[in-house]
Amino acid sequence: MTILPPDPNLDGLPRTLARLRREHRWSYDDLAERTGLSRRTLIEIEQGRTVGTIATWHALSHAFGIPLDGLFSVLCEGHTPPGAAPGSPGAAPGSPGTAP
Repeated sequence: MTILPPDPNLDGLPRTLARLRREHRWSYDDLAERTGLSRRTLIEIEQGRTVGTIATWHALSHAFGIPLDGLFSVLCEGHTPPGAAPGSPGAAPGSPGTAP
């Protein structure tokens, strides 16, 4: 029997990028300058038209000063991330072992 992983929450990536850009009060041009990415790429990601590459997210993580896993943890919203024990802080609310 094959057990497939849950689908990633790809909608979370654009929201994370928008939130971080807003928190830093950076325009698309500001972020483009800090990452070496094009303004167009940043807009496309933030509007959910593309996901971007690992290299793109690596540049973003450096610009925001956070590790890649801090950006990608949103992919596991709604389910328990791999390696997280049920009921642990990384576990999704309502997953086995968490309080209702």
